[in-house]
Amino acid sequence: MFLRHKIRRKDGKEHRYWSIVENRRVPGGRTVQRHVLYLGEINDSQQAARCRTIEAFDETDPDRREIALFPQDRTAPALDRDVVHVKLSRLRLHRPRQWGACWLAGQLWEQLRLDDFWSPRLPPSRQGTRWLSVLKILVAYRLIDPGSEWRLHRQWYEQSAIGDLLGEVLALANKDTLYRCLDKQLVHKSDLFSFLRQRWQMLFQADFEVLLYDLTSTYFECDPPDAGKRRFGHSRDHRSDCVQVVIALIVTPEGFPLAYEVMPGNTSDKPTLHDFLARIEAQFGKARRTWVMDRGIPTEDVLAEMRATPKPTYYLVGTPRGRLS
Repeated sequence: MFLRHKIRRKDGKEHRYWSIVENRRVPGGRTVQRHVLYLGEINDSQQAARCRTIEAFDETDPDRREIALFPQDRTAPALDRDVVHVKLSRLRLHRPRQWGACWLAGQLWEQLRLDDFWSPRLPPSRQGTRWLSVLKILVAYRLIDPGSEWRLHRQWYEQSAIGDLLGEVLALANKDTLYRCLDKQLVHKSDLFSFLRQRWQMLFQADFEVLLYDLTSTYFECDPPDAGKRRFGHSRDHRSDCVQVVIALIVTPEGFPLAYEVMPGNTSDKPTLHDFLARIEAQFGKARRTWVMDRGIPTEDVLAEMRATPKPTYYLVGTPRGRLS
């Protein structure tokens, strides 16, 4: 590495701006210069000082010694302490892993205090499987690079630093273990939404008076199964040749989910609203809420029932085109 400057003239004055640059060899035998650090405008005395001084220190010795940062002759100075000489041309990168995003996922987990919720519900198994760590791996995977559990097991876990941050081994990301952890979460879904609602309200002052309700579908390119929720139905993806499931979701205007449900692929939109009204009221209590939804979701009977309750449930819904006249 070396110092390089560029000269700019402005208002009759000469300004020199300095940068730290290194030479890098690229395919074809060429050498290019890579910008490492921009230092800004430096006068002669500052430039000389930067070339002269850098502090060498020993953790066992409080005294520090200044050595050359960019020596002209490239010879290492003699020091009366242990020195590690690094040759950049011989550096090699082995098994790079994504660290920053995994660390951030862990920080979000701590801010939501999810350990308080999941620790008593996911204790370690008698065989030593730490289900809480498995869940953290699944959550980080969904947040950073969502995909299938098979992909997590085969590829993503080794390419991320989540195992290093949790102090876990590769065996914890076994595909069967991942699927079993998902089954263990399902029974706590309602309690989890109640816990998250309290945390969101405390952290973000989230408002739950306006709820957005909608449905979507996702299809599977496979043969129709004999049982389960994968059925033929109205495809929003224009894939009527594929089986699908319908997903209903309730979120706040800020995007915080309050409830969701995966339903058979032949489920109609209209019967779903009544069940969700009762579910939200049972889980979060009666309150003055306003529901916003597409015009194809509610029926006139459900809207009349919402208006007729002792504490009216407000709604905002589009008017069918046939009634606009």
